[in-house]
Amino acid sequence: MLKTTRRKFLAASGAAAAVATVPRFAIGQSANPEIVIGAAQPITGPFAFAGASLNAGLSDYIAWRNENGGVMGRKLRYVAEDSGFKVDQGVAIFKKIMASEKPAFFYGDRTEWCKAVAQEAIASGSVITASPSLAGALADPVNMPHHFISGPSYGAMHEVLMEHIARSNPGKKPTIALVYTETEFGNDGIPASKARAQKLGLPIVAEIVTKQSGIDVAPEVAKLRRAKPDFIVFQGYILAPLPEFVKQLVEAGVQSQIMGTIWSGDKLTYDAIAAAGGNYTGVTPYRYFYETGAPMLATMREYVQKTRPQMNYISFFYTNAWLSGMVFAEIAERCIKANKPFTLPNMKAALESMTAWDSGGISGLPVNLSGHQIASGRLYKYNSTSKAMEPGGDWISV
Repeated sequence: MLKTTRRKFLAASGAAAAVATVPRFAIGQSANPEIVIGAAQPITGPFAFAGASLNAGLSDYIAWRNENGGVMGRKLRYVAEDSGFKVDQGVAIFKKIMASEKPAFFYGDRTEWCKAVAQEAIASGSVITASPSLAGALADPVNMPHHFISGPSYGAMHEVLMEHIARSNPGKKPTIALVYTETEFGNDGIPASKARAQKLGLPIVAEIVTKQSGIDVAPEVAKLRRAKPDFIVFQGYILAPLPEFVKQLVEAGVQSQIMGTIWSGDKLTYDAIAAAGGNYTGVTPYRYFYETGAPMLATMREYVQKTRPQMNYISFFYTNAWLSGMVFAEIAERCIKANKPFTLPNMKAALESMTAWDSGGISGLPVNLSGHQIASGRLYKYNSTSKAMEPGGDWISV
């Protein structure tokens, strides 16, 4: 993961898509007005392990896009500051950049930030927002008309998981345990998971709720040992205490398949699970960066090799931010082609017209953003020989 100080972060953010400073014009007032993308990135604080990749992904896409003509000849300009993963700080950055730069697009750092700026963003009538959060409440065209999520909601991912389990076990009724945190992140996908499992006739034999961290997993492992589920689905954890859960499950002789969603599917986590003796399977909305046959992933790899040679692994955080930049650019391009200004109604209509959009292979299916989310995903399974995640099934849309 990149290590970036606040000073270096701000300097890199400005340099990533450096263009001459020009006045902001409405479409039609200039042959080449700039398109501003603002961001409140968690470069320090408890989410800093992801923040550097989020910032790199968005700034790199903007720089790459500018090197390749921008959007219909118009340059993108990136204006970002460090939120420290603090809601009040992130909101202050949003207000500051909105007032000084008038961005058409803005990338925030978390679910709470998205909710905190929602009314002001809607009132401005001139901005579309995104973030790394995949909370279901944010994929709401009515109450969050200005926002989209660059992937399936956690609920949609759980539905993909349940569909995969059912399709992979025809004629059988494998049992499932749900283990999740008491946080919003943990609770988010569970109702959809239980509803889809019930629809498919998959028995849920255990449901365990824990704190986010600092927990003794032994009592929960004992419950899982008694329940003997075929699959244990974790939600709301990124790393700890997953490896400890797996270690104790293995020691207890529990042979359940360990499953999860996107943020548990990055290298740091699946390597730790493997080291603990487990075998991880997870649903993601994106192909892994090392997969072939996806033109945009090849572009991403080439760009990182050229500009960040020390970065030998491209995380899903980077991919999420790069893809969000792609969506921003596509919305802008559709508005420009229609000769419509960047107002919220016009940009929302452009977003919702993306019903079969080509993500360059980042997603394995044509992207449909009409519901403000990409409601599809694929199961990947850890290969202990290659020490990498490999496709474990077909792409599923829910």
